[in-house]
Amino acid sequence: MVCLHGFTDTWRTWELVLPALEREHDVLAPTLTGHAGGPAITGEPHDGTLADAVERAMDEAGFETAHLVGNSLGGYVALQLAERGRARTVVALAPAGGWAADAETSHGIAEYFRRVQGLLKQAAPYADQIVATPEGRRQATQYTTTNYEHIPAELLAHQLVGAASCEGLESLIELSLREGFRLDAERIECPVRVVWGTADRVLPWPSFAARYRSEWLPDAEWVELEEIGHLPQLDVPLETVQLTLGFISERSPEAGDLKLPTPHAS
Repeated sequence: MVCLHGFTDTWRTWELVLPALEREHDVLAPTLTGHAGGPAITGEPHDGTLADAVERAMDEAGFETAHLVGNSLGGYVALQLAERGRARTVVALAPAGGWAADAETSHGIAEYFRRVQGLLKQAAPYADQIVATPEGRRQATQYTTTNYEHIPAELLAHQLVGAASCEGLESLIELSLREGFRLDAERIECPVRVVWGTADRVLPWPSFAARYRSEWLPDAEWVELEEIGHLPQLDVPLETVQLTLGFISERSPEAGDLKLPTPHAS
């Protein structure tokens, strides 16, 4: 299995779901190119830059194909890899690129991420202090999750600093404005499940899923998570695990009988 995080995030966004996923699969969770802790962007980036790097990581790990799980930008990259025949299944959590292809929306998203990173650069030196209180943890997660009490403070501090330190932000924004998001969905032959939180404040449902629903993936399996935000893997980790492993079990014959985790108090 390969887990791919979203824009300005890091591999640690999967930390609350990894133990359950790793009980059933060998899991590769790389940090994307241009992100804090990941490979640097070299030269002029293009639409396949992130997918190329993930493919190299898969090759190095000996993964010819894998079950792909991606959130936001990572969901889009997972679908790019599915185009290339590298996916057995894809679970895409609020994948990027599905909004109407107009300049106003694209520039609005770009400015959102620029503004947020500017604020986080100011806050990063005080990350530990910010997440030390419930009020600070709510502030740190207000745009990403509706549930936050169970998320470790140290993980939230890491994400805050990581987003502030995402050196590829401007290059990747300029790439998205220059080339947009493209998907040759007819080349995707594996089963796809798209999961979207109805309280997503980064890529609001359903308008930011429009192209996926009408053009690219109308035949995918669609799951709405009521009152859940942009990062289901942090917001509702148990449900995210169940949606991922359950889909693999249902749609991938080689998965066999998986033992899904049962709900328990956090």
